[in-house]
Amino acid sequence: MNLIEDIILVNKTTFKKSIKSFQKNWVIIFTGLAYTLLNMLMLILLNTFFRGPLYILAGFIMAIVSSSLISNYLYLLSNIISYDRITIDNFKEGFKYYLWKVYGVFFIAWIASYLLSLLTGIAGTNAELLNRIVGIVILIGLNPLPETIYQKYYSPYESIQYAFDFMKGNWLNWLVPNVIFYIALYFLTGRVIMDIFTTHLSFGLDLSLKGLGIYLLGQILFSFTMIYRGHLFKLLSTSTRRKRMYMDKFYD
Repeated sequence: MNLIEDIILVNKTTFKKSIKSFQKNWVIIFTGLAYTLLNMLMLILLNTFFRGPLYILAGFIMAIVSSSLISNYLYLLSNIISYDRITIDNFKEGFKYYLWKVYGVFFIAWIASYLLSLLTGIAGTNAELLNRIVGIVILIGLNPLPETIYQKYYSPYESIQYAFDFMKGNWLNWLVPNVIFYIALYFLTGRVIMDIFTTHLSFGLDLSLKGLGIYLLGQILFSFTMIYRGHLFKLLSTSTRRKRMYMDKFYD
């Protein structure tokens, strides 16, 4: 099986599974509204009760909240990919399921950003270029990190390492469909997604019928993309090209 045939097989199989999963779990498109409301509520509470000297705690609390929302979304995706269903109990449990794993990744990222700030201070006029290069490396090299977190039983550091290793072995199979989906999302909504831990599209302030329609269509496409990524990662991370060649007839 050559590379092109493998890409076609992988995406054909993934697309079929993703269609079935999305049809059974379409309610996931509305989690974006829930996360938006929870974020707004948390910001109101922080601005109300954490003023003055207590403001220093607001950043820590917000990081915990963000990790909790990401954990919730990843847990819902995990249940869709593994069991093809999500329930209200999954939504309740999800806020803590991957909380510390996600927070651990953020903590490592914070340390890395601090070290990078030291390097950019030395780089002088090349600081902006260095930041862009690092940003691109993270966006591409760690792109499957969300899927690694909810499909693999690794520590935060090991998850980062595995995501890099996964991309080295599957970069073309992974990037081709992802680039297509995110280009389609950009043309539909005008939004560029640069955060690998994006859980939903921002609601925005356009409350017209057109604006609401674009948001809903965008959220549908985004949700389908995340389900697609989950099935794609599961297939690629549990097989090789040779194995897929021999197992071709068993895929449905």
